[in-house]
Amino acid sequence: MNKLLLAAVPATLAIAACSSPNVQEVHSSEPMVFVQSARAPGYISSCLQSRIDGLRMSTGTGSTELTVGHGADNYAWLITLIPSGNGSVVKVQKSPGDDGSVPEPEMRFDIARCTT
Repeated sequence: MNKLLLAAVPATLAIAACSSPNVQEVHSSEPMVFVQSARAPGYISSCLQSRIDGLRMSTGTGSTELTVGHGADNYAWLITLIPSGNGSVVKVQKSPGDDGSVPEPEMRFDIARCTT
């Protein structure tokens, strides 16, 4: 059974003035969405790629990171997919340098569709 846990979005977000957001800064922010899904990371990644323009993927130490946005240096969202014994843990964070390319309601809908 999938569980959808929504974390509170901080009232104030730091805005990056002249540089692109640092992924490390985004990792330290509270997640907007935190989901335990029975779907594998590869399925979720493919599903999101079919729904969201401007999605870029990188893989690393046991996880997959997807950045969403149209800017070359800036992006709107960071999605982290972590394999778990029963599927995936999905963490979605809004970037301090949000380029505005994907509105929050659309992101929530796409995450819900691809994780259930």
